[in-house]
Amino acid sequence: MASEATILSNAENLKKFLRLPQNGQLIAEYIWIDSEGGTRSKSRTLPEKESQYLPEELPIWNFDGSSTGQAPGEDSDVYLKPVAVFPDPFRGSPNILVLSECWNADGTPNKFNHRHEAAKLMEAHADQVPWFGLEQEYTLLDINDRPYGWPRNGFPAPQGPYYCGVGTGKVVQRDIVEAHYKCCLYAGVKISGTNAEVMPAQWEFQVGPCDGIEMGDHLWLARFLLHRVSEEFGAKVSFDPKPIPGDWNGAGLHTNFSTENMRKEGGMKYIEDAIKKLEARHKEHIAVYGEGNDKRLTGRHETGSIDSFTYGVANRGASIRIPRECGAKGYGYFEDRRPASNADPYQITGIIMETCFGAVSE
Repeated sequence: MASEATILSNAENLKKFLRLPQNGQLIAEYIWIDSEGGTRSKSRTLPEKESQYLPEELPIWNFDGSSTGQAPGEDSDVYLKPVAVFPDPFRGSPNILVLSECWNADGTPNKFNHRHEAAKLMEAHADQVPWFGLEQEYTLLDINDRPYGWPRNGFPAPQGPYYCGVGTGKVVQRDIVEAHYKCCLYAGVKISGTNAEVMPAQWEFQVGPCDGIEMGDHLWLARFLLHRVSEEFGAKVSFDPKPIPGDWNGAGLHTNFSTENMRKEGGMKYIEDAIKKLEARHKEHIAVYGEGNDKRLTGRHETGSIDSFTYGVANRGASIRIPRECGAKGYGYFEDRRPASNADPYQITGIIMETCFGAVSE
């Protein structure tokens, strides 16, 4: 069990140091995705400039991939190529967060770099003007991996009062949720909302609409910020989609998608065409829609069965849901409810584009 010293925050003591001048320098926090779908980061000093750095203006860096499961020990250097820059809400201006792709020394993308292929698909089909929105569910755990607010022995009362709940006994750790929301806004993440979910200690935030590859970038940055904020409060974040023992929903990463044609009058034809293509590749999508998804997609708790593909208007138990408003108007977007909460947004958005509009030739 961790000692108390490992979880107490020294935020008040830290403030006086964060206010110290930086003498014309800034701190760039390079962020990447590791072999297990977690985020890692390391810092470096760069000269301050009048305008914010663009990704192509930043130096390529490296890290020891043998320590993150991304490279063997005898050839361990993995290179960090900056792809997106955000203001740093923890250190404040002029410091920055630098989201980076992982590349091998031979000039090929690292096998855990799913952004590279997704970006090629987005560029090849940019004329479709794809918009994505992701709904990220997660659970907040204490230092012993127990969901916050749960009885020491046993389970909470059945679901009902917790979803979008307000008040003691209905929601816990709202301070983490509020802090994360403000950090996303400061950093420029396109966070569009948040709410308590159906299980105590389970929450959701939404990012989007985002254009193309921007969706994965903003969702990954939001995940990083959530882990960093939770660290300040001595909490853990779980994106595990498997339901905790008991009659609880599993956690998902519901994906809203539309193209320019879908958003126009008569767009339902394009929505239905896309859904038919998704049905034909159901197994390929499930393969990249997250680990442990078979424990979540059971056909219960507002999920479809992992073994079948279904769709319908306003049906939250289907694989694909067309919102009732869109069904009534005849245009808009659809929601893919199959992705698990731990899925990679680059893989989700990439395979949707590939299925609907075709693969990219080498």
